[in-house]
Amino acid sequence: MSSNLLQKASTADINFDQQFAAPVCGIDEVGRGPLAGPVVSACVLIPAENLGHTIWQEITDSKKLSAVKREKLFEPIKELCFYGIAEASCQEIDELNIHHATLLAMKRAYEAMMTNHECFPQTALIDGKFAPKIACKTQTVVKGDSLSLSIAAASILAKVTRDRLMAGLHEEFPHYGWDSNAGYGTKVHMTGLDSHGITPHHRLSFAPCAMAAEKAKIKFAG
Repeated sequence: MSSNLLQKASTADINFDQQFAAPVCGIDEVGRGPLAGPVVSACVLIPAENLGHTIWQEITDSKKLSAVKREKLFEPIKELCFYGIAEASCQEIDELNIHHATLLAMKRAYEAMMTNHECFPQTALIDGKFAPKIACKTQTVVKGDSLSLSIAAASILAKVTRDRLMAGLHEEFPHYGWDSNAGYGTKVHMTGLDSHGITPHHRLSFAPCAMAAEKAKIKFAG
């Protein structure tokens, strides 16, 4: 199916997913851009018997939903779906680069779903342009979290999971504003880097973190 045809839909819809060989799962990630924390991925397969639930009318790309709405949808999605959630650590991001670490998190999420629920998708719809190597046919979908219902549901699971994780890390490292910026390079975060340096959760392969680490090294040497 051509990329143009894949992008005709404008909202997340199960009809989009049903163009492909069933069962269909959707995979999405969150956390490619932050300076700190893991990249988190989720994989979701909506069983046919649960497709009639009214909750699906509320599902769309997680970025278009408020934090309160995402939290409200998190448990119902898990209850109605086969799912897996996984991550690649900041150390793995530094070792592999963010692209390959993202694919690793996607693969782990798919495998977690398979292990937890013993389901066997025929097709995995992947948000974006690149697909992990997994044990079923894959189809990349640009802006898939706005088109595919299963990808949109996965985006919500991944986003809520990562936001909660970063809020938890904020309790231990309160100088970077992770409870509100989720590790992105906001002014508060950059100020924290400047005044308190890096933590074990910062990505040293990202330039602002590398610069902060070098600054701390020079200061210590001085």
